[in-house]
Amino acid sequence: MIFEQIATGGCQSYLVGCTDSCAAVLIDPELSQLDRYLTLAARDGLRIHYLVDTHTHADHFTATRALAQRLNVPVVMHRASPAPFVDMHLSDGDMLAVGKLRLQALHTPGHTRDSMCLRVEDRIFTGDTLLIGATGRTDLPSGDPDALYDSLFGVLLKLDDALLVYPAHDYKGRNHSTIGEERASNPRLQKTVRADFVELLNNLNLSMPKHITEALRTNMSGGRTVAQMLADAAARVPFVSLAELKSRIEAGDPELVVVDVRERDAYEAGHVPGAQLLPRGQLELRVNQDLPDPTRRILTCCEFGRISTLAAATLRDMGFTRAAALDGGMQAWRDAGYPLKTGAAP
Repeated sequence: MIFEQIATGGCQSYLVGCTDSCAAVLIDPELSQLDRYLTLAARDGLRIHYLVDTHTHADHFTATRALAQRLNVPVVMHRASPAPFVDMHLSDGDMLAVGKLRLQALHTPGHTRDSMCLRVEDRIFTGDTLLIGATGRTDLPSGDPDALYDSLFGVLLKLDDALLVYPAHDYKGRNHSTIGEERASNPRLQKTVRADFVELLNNLNLSMPKHITEALRTNMSGGRTVAQMLADAAARVPFVSLAELKSRIEAGDPELVVVDVRERDAYEAGHVPGAQLLPRGQLELRVNQDLPDPTRRILTCCEFGRISTLAAATLRDMGFTRAAALDGGMQAWRDAGYPLKTGAAP
């Protein structure tokens, strides 16, 4: 077996090839690494036959569609995938033939409805179902802690303890584990009673992925990249200057609502006085609760002005026709020496 592990931040992709035939499969590719995957395949003399996503990703942009168009090879996902561009849908137990290698699909819903793992020889690619020292979260679209419990305790933990575990994410520089190591030391897997496991997963209180809305839209449709989305949003969203915002705050503009779309830790470290916290990943879920009046003038802000532009465009799509974005973001606000407030959101 020819094996390459490619890390992109915390995301992990895998190029797996047959030594005899030089046929290969690429698992969970990330869009920014497209050229690197092709370079590695060429270096190893591999021909990519399949492009696989273990699930619909919410935290990065998949490269499967772009690579499929370039290489003229099929995109493969589980049959529960909502993506219309998938060429081959796998059911539980189906195998991909990659030269002499056989990759068997195991349907492991929970993190998402379409989550699957791929087992080949001495290893298993677990996507976001089983991570090193953790498990996938279940608070994203189609997540289900009960289903994840069944996938872990009813499927993965019944496999050989020596089986190598390669997940789709790891943020601590680790590249693999084993089923036995996870069974023994993974704190979430110590919750062997279903109710205890479900309660744990329901109370993780994790921040949402930065580009969850854009990533899900792109990965489910094979549509635009985030750069294209930014260009489109910038073309239909007005901007407010730093000086204008400062002036309106000092004047106590009663119509203005400043919405900080960063995560809580960034907000608490320093935000525009009077700004309310509504992280970008939770915007669609909380907008009616946190912004009940669509006639108000909404000004979104983030660190550099990009995510707030996307957020303002989303708000306009949802009927907040006066939504605008802060030009330059909080980095520019701080650099200008304008006032900051620290601490928790009210």
